[in-house]
Amino acid sequence: MWFKQLSFYRLSPDAIPDQSQLSDALGKRPFQPCSGLDWFSEGWVSVAGHLDEPVYSARGSLLVSLRREDKVLPAGVIRDVVDMKVADIEARELRKVGRKEKLALKEQVTDDLLPRAFVRSHRLSAYLDTRRGWLMVDSGTASKAEALVTKLREALPPFPAALPRTAIAPHTAMTDWLAGGEAPEGFELDADCELKDSSENGAVVRCSRIDLTADEIRQHIATGKQVTRLGLIWQEKIRFMLTDTLQLKRIQFLDVLQEEASHAGDDRDSLFEATFTLMSEELGELVEALIAALGGLEASQAAPAAAAPERAAADGNAEVADVPWD
Repeated sequence: MWFKQLSFYRLSPDAIPDQSQLSDALGKRPFQPCSGLDWFSEGWVSVAGHLDEPVYSARGSLLVSLRREDKVLPAGVIRDVVDMKVADIEARELRKVGRKEKLALKEQVTDDLLPRAFVRSHRLSAYLDTRRGWLMVDSGTASKAEALVTKLREALPPFPAALPRTAIAPHTAMTDWLAGGEAPEGFELDADCELKDSSENGAVVRCSRIDLTADEIRQHIATGKQVTRLGLIWQEKIRFMLTDTLQLKRIQFLDVLQEEASHAGDDRDSLFEATFTLMSEELGELVEALIAALGGLEASQAAPAAAAPERAAADGNAEVADVPWD
């Protein structure tokens, strides 16, 4: 349940669905196993094995899960079978097989092997923070995150979601923080970073398990290198690597949070609810603090989610009991 990476998108205030709308839309696009000549299959599934619905709601956050299956058919396997068929034809018919015929054989072999190919499956989780107006995706890979956003747009057109645009570029802010040897309020520098030279040779310096306030780090910045990745710790609760594309990688929820979630109870439902509620609240606050440290959002994205708090509170009161905290 704990997200390991994060790509986040700004939601349009007037286009945030409630739980019922989202559940109905995703329920019409369920996951179907990959079959026949399909190379892949995508669809929505329940967010956990003990749940049935495609949407899980807790305190204004709507959790969803997209499953994808891909056929695994290595090019080398296809090539070997085609070569054997070509060799057989040339031996039997005493002629050379031309390029066009080889391509036709390749298509035939692919169609023959595809239904019997192995299947690789994975799922991608995300949640809508309806109170703050964010879509949070458990991925640090832009293409995977965008694929999930695309599937949401197909289910709930047009589903306006855009990457956040901040007043200060992440690489500029991270470089300033490292040059000054101090992170913004609520954050502290960790022990990892990456710096890149903006010149054509593009020299890259990666530092790991090092004091980021050391003079050698400042010397790299003085020579013109900019910070593209920076390890940070937020409120002594979450450790992560911030990138220049405003993604969070290598997220670690520190012991204080995991212990807090474990106090909710021993049964599966209570633990799941407590973990998700705690994670979504902490990530939401972290993202808000990070955006503030970057000078805030551009004016076009800065509007709060209209009526979202009221709707979120109503959803939470109707469907989710309060999580007991010690």
